[in-house]
Amino acid sequence: MPVDISRRSLLSGAAAILSSARAFAAKSLAPERLGAELYTVRNLLPKEDDSVLKAIAQIGYKELEGDSPTLTRIAPKAKALGLAMPSCHLPTTVIFGKGDKPLSEILAELKPIGVRYAVVPYIMPADRTAERLAGFGKRMNEAGETAKKAGMQLCYHNHAFEWAERDGKRIFDSMFGDTDPKLVQFEVDVFWLSVAGVDPVDFLTKNAGRVPLVHLKDKAPDQAVQYNENVPHGTFKEVGSGNVDFKGVLAACRKIGVKHYFVEQDWTPGDPVASLRKSYEFVSGLHA
Repeated sequence: MPVDISRRSLLSGAAAILSSARAFAAKSLAPERLGAELYTVRNLLPKEDDSVLKAIAQIGYKELEGDSPTLTRIAPKAKALGLAMPSCHLPTTVIFGKGDKPLSEILAELKPIGVRYAVVPYIMPADRTAERLAGFGKRMNEAGETAKKAGMQLCYHNHAFEWAERDGKRIFDSMFGDTDPKLVQFEVDVFWLSVAGVDPVDFLTKNAGRVPLVHLKDKAPDQAVQYNENVPHGTFKEVGSGNVDFKGVLAACRKIGVKHYFVEQDWTPGDPVASLRKSYEFVSGLHA
């Protein structure tokens, strides 16, 4: 996307940004934090790091989440803008022993920039077979021990495939039935729960004490239930523009002690910075 589009989006609606930021600040949410997941602006980074990070900070976001190469690259700029980076998405294959670096080395690079949560963000379709997922819980426990030794918490970010049944049992239950809740916690993505027909409020409530992180993203009302991630781009909506019950979600999050929230929109209809702003204004309005 051209640079001038982001600049225009920065300049538009300045009064609304300041108003929503003040409303958000006026209502103490500690220990809650509202951040932006950088996957939303992946097509602008890294060529527009400066303008994008400034835009995110000016909207009112206080935290960022991204992958390890991105966070380590932008750390000095983010710090200068007052943006914390408490959570990082790991390489998707690290749990399966693939990749260029072991988990311990990745965590050692992330700790100095303030990362406290290391998230397994995705299981590649080729790794979703019963054979590949056999022993997944054990591997997650081992990774959780590694994270604990590094002073971090390991989490898993859900999608939709985990809710399909295999041999009469949900894949999710098979994956996490043997995990230690202290070693393996969850970053709950309410969009993907909704796509899979799972009530986000019910899931959050049932997993109290195990959900430090939540992805806030909305879903088009006409999206049918499915157990994969092949949804149309238009299914992703700004928070408050779809059919996810965010009043209920945020109430449940506060009740169970969620620590950090990240707005994410995998696909946007135009400027992703504008979409991040729209979502922020809705969320902050709920807390005003």
